[in-house]
Amino acid sequence: MSQLIKPNQGGILENVTGYHWLVVIIASCGWLFDCMDQRIFILSRESALTELLGSSEAAQATIKQYIGYATTSMILGWATGGIIFGMMSDKVGRVKTMVITLLIYSSFTGLSGLSQTWLDFTIYRFLVGLGVGGMFGAATTLVAESVPSKFRSMALGSLQALSAMGNVFGSVISYWIQPGAADLLFGYAGWRVLFFVGILPALLVIPIVTVLKEPDAWKQAKAAARAGAQTKHIGSPTDLFRSPRWRKNTIIGLCLGVSGMIGLWGIGFFSPELITTALSGESQQVIDQVRAKATALQDVGAFLGMFAFTFMATFVGRRPAFLVAFAACLAITMFVFNSLNSASDAYWMLPMMGAAQLAVFAGYSIYFPELYPTRLRGTGVGFCYNTVRYLAAPAPILLGYLSTSMGIRSAAFVMSFVYVLGMVALIWAPETKGQPLPED
Repeated sequence: MSQLIKPNQGGILENVTGYHWLVVIIASCGWLFDCMDQRIFILSRESALTELLGSSEAAQATIKQYIGYATTSMILGWATGGIIFGMMSDKVGRVKTMVITLLIYSSFTGLSGLSQTWLDFTIYRFLVGLGVGGMFGAATTLVAESVPSKFRSMALGSLQALSAMGNVFGSVISYWIQPGAADLLFGYAGWRVLFFVGILPALLVIPIVTVLKEPDAWKQAKAAARAGAQTKHIGSPTDLFRSPRWRKNTIIGLCLGVSGMIGLWGIGFFSPELITTALSGESQQVIDQVRAKATALQDVGAFLGMFAFTFMATFVGRRPAFLVAFAACLAITMFVFNSLNSASDAYWMLPMMGAAQLAVFAGYSIYFPELYPTRLRGTGVGFCYNTVRYLAAPAPILLGYLSTSMGIRSAAFVMSFVYVLGMVALIWAPETKGQPLPED
């Protein structure tokens, strides 16, 4: 296969060209803006649903239930899009898939700002999720197949780490455009204006189509299939389970993925609601400001945590890095949800939780592409990273339900044990450090 997927004998940056850096930067921006749109949703959903439900229905317990519905809808769309566009990236190309998914998630984020009821808002979140789910698999697979082997883990970990900056951007924007503002611009509420900002990432289509090209590994696999030399299916989800090797890798990937996904979307991304609980005596303006600043710091922690995982995975190994990260997730998440009681607590506790919970996501971007051959890489990455969202989708609803009976703090404490699943799965996980991308 291509030299691009064979290990080199020099240092990490040997044979890394300007084009390789452009691939990493542009692919990282695609995922970064994706995460910015997610953060805008996380910070705006409470204000949006308070308005859309109407004052007569806006009891706090009711709002939390509908927040769970909207969040679950996006997660389901994310899972569906990851599978569909993962197969598409294997069949039509990584770059084309990035363009399609970028346009989907940015356009429907903008349309969310025009929502008139909780139902169309929830539907838009599903459609946004389709694009969000597809972008990750296409971007990580493009980077994995385009850069030299020694640089691969650093490039993929950096892609995931830089995505935290997208979350920071979303938090900073929400500080200046406060979602709870009633009449911010041309009669539109703050949360609507925030969603309109989410249209801007569509401009990234220009450098994607003018600079990026399909990886040699994908072009060779596609050419072999057209010539009849490739007897195995390209982009077939059933092939993930036919071979014992790919079946084992897929099951391990699913276990690792569901552990971190439930932990983040079912617990960690409810930090704004935790702040609301802790600051229940403060005005909405103060709460909005604290949430914007604290979640930005949470994302700075995520940035540092993902880079820490990347360095450990590069120089020590993938399995040890996952083990340390999952153990930190378990301990720190329990501590934060039990102990956060003030704005000052939020400013130092949430960065710790962000570092732990997002570190494992750097592992997904590094590890999942290393589990599959070229003909199944996009499909496999999309399947492991996104199918688990079907399992994680009920988690926000579960947290909302448990919160009404035992409080958000106790509910989060109980759900944190999901991280144990990730630690157990590592017993059977293959170590891929220093190995070429697999082929069959």
